[in-house]
Formats: sequence, structure tokens, C-alpha cells
Amino acid sequence: MKNLENVKKRIFEIIQIGNRTDTPSLAFDIFIVCMILLNIVITFCQTFAQLNRFESLLQTLELATIVIFTVEYVLRLWTAEYLYPEEGRGQARLKFMRSFYGAVDLLTILPYFLPFVLPSGAVAFRMFRVVRILRLFRINAKYDAFHVITTVLKEKRGQLLYSIFLVLVLMMASSLCMYGLEHEAQPDHFSNAFSGIWWSVSTLLTVGYGDIYPVTVGGQAMAIVIAFLGVGMVAIPTGIISAGFVEYYTSIKDGTVTSLDADFVTLEITLGHPFAGRELEQLTLPQGLYVATVLRDREVLVPHGDLKIQAEDVMVLGSMCRMRIEASLEEVAIEREHPWIDMQVRDLDISRRSHVIMLKRGNKNLQPREDSRIREGDVVLIYHR
Repeated sequence: MKNLENVKKRIFEIIQIGNRTDTPSLAFDIFIVCMILLNIVITFCQTFAQLNRFESLLQTLELATIVIFTVEYVLRLWTAEYLYPEEGRGQARLKFMRSFYGAVDLLTILPYFLPFVLPSGAVAFRMFRVVRILRLFRINAKYDAFHVITTVLKEKRGQLLYSIFLVLVLMMASSLCMYGLEHEAQPDHFSNAFSGIWWSVSTLLTVGYGDIYPVTVGGQAMAIVIAFLGVGMVAIPTGIISAGFVEYYTSIKDGTVTSLDADFVTLEITLGHPFAGRELEQLTLPQGLYVATVLRDREVLVPHGDLKIQAEDVMVLGSMCRMRIEASLEEVAIEREHPWIDMQVRDLDISRRSHVIMLKRGNKNLQPREDSRIREGDVVLIYHR
């Protein structure tokens, strides 16, 4: 039974996306991406009459990819308890099925099998094959580039929704105006308000299909105004998103973290550090601290409980702050002929509102006592209130 659980956990680790340090998991990610792309290419190829002679080959390849997706879905359902460890086994599986990616995985395979059960709906079911493209978001969602996009959109969602609301209001107003100005001159083209909406959408979004256009002087004057407004209104959401990206990358460059509820610090894992070689779930952190992320080389790793910490990793630790204290830290490098050499910590000429909290000596961090002596080459870390 224990061996089965170990196998089950290992399968979960492999099929989870984003662990680049695990070769089997990385290979599985690449394989699934290839299968998704192959399935999408097959879906497109099946729409070309010139490729009808390859129909049997395309159907065979499609069936192979669907079988792979089905096996993957079953495995994800089977290991859902590790994805939602706070839930029971049954509840975890239901939660996965109700999740966005669980629904995408299911809708990926259902359109293939449903026509066998309900032949009359075959055409409608084939339309749902477009959902397979959404599986590509599962691959991107675990990586930093996709995370940046979603973060910016979430932070700017209020401004984006308001700008879209303004565009919709302008579309409705322009469509009603155009209907009033053009209905008598072009009753066939501007037969109702919806005809005006179609014209306003194509004009405001700078598409301009040309199938409907004003012929009266008043309608043409209105069209000029709407065209100018459309350029500005469409540029607003673009500007908001662009500003969001600039703010995000500026905060990274400056090393700042904007948060109202938490503070973050970094912990560098040196060779021989007690955390090195241990999984996150095995670490004992002080109450109130949590691991926000782990930086490894140039990668940002998601802090799952089974992530093994390695030497030279940088752990980003967060703390939910209930009280903020105005304080600062200062490092003093003890070089040759520094007046503090061979002095005890208690005798250092520093403010009463300051105290030494650490001595960096070589590769060691020493917790000082009052009688600890300063040596040449030390780095003294001082806390100022």
C-alpha cells in the first residue's frame, strides 16, 4: 500500500507543470505540449478538402492524442488529493473537476466521444474542439512570463473594466445617433439600432469593414467625430496595460515590493545550511513566517511542499505584519586599522538606540554576546531604531 502511495505521489510530481529541475516532469511537459500542438494542427488540417486523402491518418493521430489526453485527465483526477491536500480524496477530485483547468481538460476529450453517444449533435460537438487550444494556457500558467501578464491584468482590472464600460457607452450612444440620422436615407442598412451598433463597433475599433457607411451630411459629420473618439478610446485600455507592465518591471528593477499586508525578506541558502537538501514541508519556520517563492539561478519556483531546497537557492520569506517598526540596518566592514578591532561588543561607540545583531566572519554568521570581540575582516550588522 505504501509503495502504491509513493508511485501515486511520484506520478503527481511528474504530471505537474513548471518543475524544470525534475527531468521526467520537464520531459512530460514537453511531450504534452507537442501532443496539444499536434492535435490543434490535425483539427485545422481536417477542414481542408485537399487533405481528404489523408483523412484516415489524421483520424488515427487524433485518436492517439485523445487517448493520451484521457489518460492524463484520469491521472490528474487520481492524484487530485496531492493538489488539494486540505481536502478529502473525494472532495479533492470534485474540486479539480470544477476548476478551470479541470473543465478545460474534460472539454478537450468530450467532443471526440460524445458524437458516438449522441450522433445527432455531432456538428455542435465538433465546435467545442476549439477548447483544446485553451490547454496551452495550462503550460504557460506555471511560468513567470504568463504570471506577469495575469498579475498586471488583475492589478489593473478596475481601470480596464471602467475603460471598457466607457467604450460600450460610446458605442450605444453613437449607434442611436447614427440610426436617427441615417434611417430615412438608408432604411435597409440602418433598419434598427443594432445596425447602428455594428457600424459603431467597426468604426470605434478602427476596423472599418465598409459594408455600412453614412451617406447624409449629418451622418458623415457624426462619423468623423466617432472615428476621432474611437482612436482615443481604444488607446485607453492599451495605455493602462502598458503602464501596468512598466510599473511591474520598475518595481523589480528597484527591488521594491508593494504590499499593504505583508513584508518580505530573502534568505540565501549557503553550502552546509541546515535547510539545504530538505523539502519545504520538512522545514520548521518561526510562527508567522511563510515561504513566498524560491529563486534558483534565473528561475522563480513555486513553493510546493515537496520542493527540495538546494545550496545557492534564495528563499523569499513573507510575514503578515500587524505592527510596523521604524528601523534600519547598517553594515560596518572592519578593515585594517579600524578603531573597533579587538574591541568587545559592549564597548562599541554606538547609540543607545542601536545594537549589534550579527557578526559576519568569513562564511559564518555569528550571534554576538556582549563580550564578543571584533576582528579584522568582520562585518558588523547594526540595528538602529
